Amino acid sequence: MAIITSTVKAGQKPTKEQLKEIRQAAKKPIRYTEDCPESTPEALAEFAAMARELRKRKEPLRPVIALRLKPDVLAKYKALGKGYTGIMADVLNYVADNPEILSKVY
Repeated sequence: MAIITSTVKAGQKPTKEQLKEIRQAAKKPIRYTEDCPESTPEALAEFAAMARELRKRKEPLRPVIALRLKPDVLAKYKALGKGYTGIMADVLNYVADNPEILSKVY
């Protein structure tokens, strides 16, 4: 069975075909020996090397910042559930990539 990956945005609804696949997958038991094989010592060493390289970077991939928001705005994002900060980042990226949006506000 192939691994299927997709990104779902807030408000996006799955198709009937996707719902059917989800229901079928939920009925299948997890086979740890096939679905989640143990990592080999070589794979673990490779992961450790990748982690060391990432830590060497001078700038983090996604810097952590402090941001002041109105309480009602924060409540709206938190209502989206787990991962709401990623959605906030997506919105900020979208606006940064589309400066005409800012010209409508400011």
